[in-house]
Formats: sequence, structure tokens, C-alpha cells
Amino acid sequence: GDREFEPLPVPADLDAELRPYQLTGYSWLGFLRQAGLGACLADDMGLGKTLQTLALLTHDREQGRLDAPALVVCPTSVVSNWRREAERFAPKLRCLVHQGPNRLRAEEFVREVGRTDLVVTSYALLRQDAEPLGSVQWHAVILDEAQNIKNPGAKQSRLACELSAGFRVALTGTPVENRLGELWSIMRFLNPGYLGSRRDFRRRFALPIECEDDEEAAGRLRRLTSPLVLRRLKTDPGVIRDLPEKWESKEYCNL
Repeated sequence: GDREFEPLPVPADLDAELRPYQLTGYSWLGFLRQAGLGACLADDMGLGKTLQTLALLTHDREQGRLDAPALVVCPTSVVSNWRREAERFAPKLRCLVHQGPNRLRAEEFVREVGRTDLVVTSYALLRQDAEPLGSVQWHAVILDEAQNIKNPGAKQSRLACELSAGFRVALTGTPVENRLGELWSIMRFLNPGYLGSRRDFRRRFALPIECEDDEEAAGRLRRLTSPLVLRRLKTDPGVIRDLPEKWESKEYCNL
């Protein structure tokens, strides 16, 4: 629907130019947070979901609102990318990477977290270190590649839902990969109870839409979820205008 929200000011400490659609995305995250709702930023790959999220955390730090650290949970292969982007775009955020055999344990971890603005860890460690991660009251919990919790019965999906967070964000280019139940699982993390129980959801939405192509049920589900999901594609006219010309470079590598 029509999203009426004020654009937030670009944080002075953000070391990046925000493209107009990124400014919209970052302001939208802030708007839903104000409303007490969890948000799913579902932009296409490469449109800067990490940057839009870092912009909100930097804004919070400038406003003196970052009274506890934010937690990012992402695939193991993406952890170092978050660290690099945080160092580059949000150099004022004190970032702790919680990964590897030498990571901090138990009380040591909790002590260090008190001196940190952003903790980045992986889904694997969400399972292994459930206790220390679960003992912190986080400013925000951000799931990157949130399709990692698409199976509601999986241990990491349950643990993600149990983390205590001031607000919740799911980042994913594919909110629904195969089945509508995946959307229910992400929504349960963001806004528990919003789409009813898993059984209700199957009865009211998943079965009618997937098995009977029920247009009316699909429309109902769209109306319920569209205010909480922001998805822009590279091909959208507004986004295309904001993007620079394509650069092509050839990189040769040995086989």
C-alpha cells in the first residue's frame, strides 16, 4: 500500500552515498521499528541490504539510542563481508566478529559485548553458542540470508526466535524459495503470531494458494504481508534510474 513515512536524515558518520532507493529502504526500516514491527528487507542481490541496515545502526548510534549492541547472524561465508562493510561504511561502529576456534566464551564474551556496537556471527554458531548469544538483550537482531530459517522446525529457526531483541530485521533476496511456509517461518521470527499458528497458516493460505491457485487467499496474504516486506528489483524503473552505468571488467584466473 501507500507507505507514508518521513525519510530519515543520512547519518553524518555513514561513509557512503545512499542512492535514493537506499534512503527509502533505510527510512522504511526505521519507520517499521517505530511502529514496533519486524521488517523484511527483500531487495534483489546487490542493491545494498547490508548498507541500508548499517545506515540505521549508525543513525541509532548518533541519536544515542544504541544502548546495547546489535547482532547480525549470517552464513559463515558472509561474516567477513559484514566486517569489511562495517569498517568501510560505518567506521564509528565498534564491531566484534564472533567466529572461529579463538572466539570469546561465556562471561568473557558477555563482558566484551558490553563494549561493542555490532556483533557478527554465523548460523552455525547460533546453534553452538546458543547460551551466551541468548543471554544478551540485543538492540536489534538482524538475520542476513534469512531463508536460513525457512524450516520452522529446525533448531536454528527456533533459537533465532528466542533471541531477545529491541527490534528484528530479516534480509533476504528470496523470502519464498519453494513454499509459502518459508514466509510464515520468517514472519514468525519478525512478528510472532502475526500470521497465526503454522497449522492455521497452512489451512488459510498455503494449501488454497499452492494447491488450488486461490486468488482470493493470495490477495489476502499479500495485503497482510506487503506492509512488512520491502522488495525492489534491479529492473524496477525507480531503481534503474538510481543505479550507475554498468561497468564490465575481465578477471582472468587459473583453473
